[in-house]
Amino acid sequence: DMSKIMKKSNKAIVKHISSFLEYCEVEKGLANLTIKNYHRFLSPFEAWLTKQKLFKLLPHELSQKHIWDYRLHLSRSNLQKSTQNYYLIALRSLLAYFAEKDISSLPPDKIKLSKNKDGKKINFLSLDKIEKLLLAPNIKNVAGLRDRAILEVLFSTGLRVAELVNLDRDQINLEVLNNNKNKDLELVVIGKGNHPRTVYLSDRAIHWLIKYLEKRDDNDSALFINMMNRKIVVSRQISTRSIENMIKKYCKMKGLPITTTPHTIRHSYATDLLEQGVDLRTIQEFLGHRNLVTTQIYTHVTSKHLRDVHRAFHSGGRLKNE
Repeated sequence: DMSKIMKKSNKAIVKHISSFLEYCEVEKGLANLTIKNYHRFLSPFEAWLTKQKLFKLLPHELSQKHIWDYRLHLSRSNLQKSTQNYYLIALRSLLAYFAEKDISSLPPDKIKLSKNKDGKKINFLSLDKIEKLLLAPNIKNVAGLRDRAILEVLFSTGLRVAELVNLDRDQINLEVLNNNKNKDLELVVIGKGNHPRTVYLSDRAIHWLIKYLEKRDDNDSALFINMMNRKIVVSRQISTRSIENMIKKYCKMKGLPITTTPHTIRHSYATDLLEQGVDLRTIQEFLGHRNLVTTQIYTHVTSKHLRDVHRAFHSGGRLKNE
């Protein structure tokens, strides 16, 4: 909105940092850990300003040249590219805060992130490997049915394993599911930092959930339970460790990468959506990432795919004249 009147602040940038952190807490409702991180990631910028005798620099005096010099300073440190990016993202958030508060300064998009050569290698399985994993459990017994349902739900929703183990049985109404065989199901989960989001179960996942729940003969409130131990008086809710071990077991059995974890399935879910052309913002919603930067780790997976799409559909062949 260009009609906003931006005002010049006469308070130095470094003096705005504590108000920015309060804003993150009160207005944006960010988790304590996130706020601590912002604080930590902004301190190198503060130190750099001090060293450059720019401690009194006002928001509207911050120039592209300052940003460039700071980036240069970071790149000459022996920090990993990903860490440098965290510092830059924090600075970008500070500039976004200035914009939000109508304080004249550089627009946040003037801060470009470092190209991440040493970036996280995303561990994901191609669709045929995912299928191998999903088909691995022996569905003749109830523990196998439970495992199949867990794997199907993980791949259908992209849930974090901690979110999956916390699902309650009363979030799934069997009668309703049985009567609406080809309906999909929405579940609300509480993600990191207590943020609720909606995830969606595919027909396939619902099919295996029904099969598993029909075989349950207990009244435990947890959706996924430990089958072995019937002696537990409190809930037999399955542990995240059990799910990790279960996935390792099936991967060994099927000759799949032994590095596969529940998170690999979450990555595979996101990668599959990307390859079908779903945009990052939407995937960010599905995964419950608070920050699009977290979602951006997927972009390298599909940049080749996007290039091929561009070549196929937008190579200029439909334009008539040279």
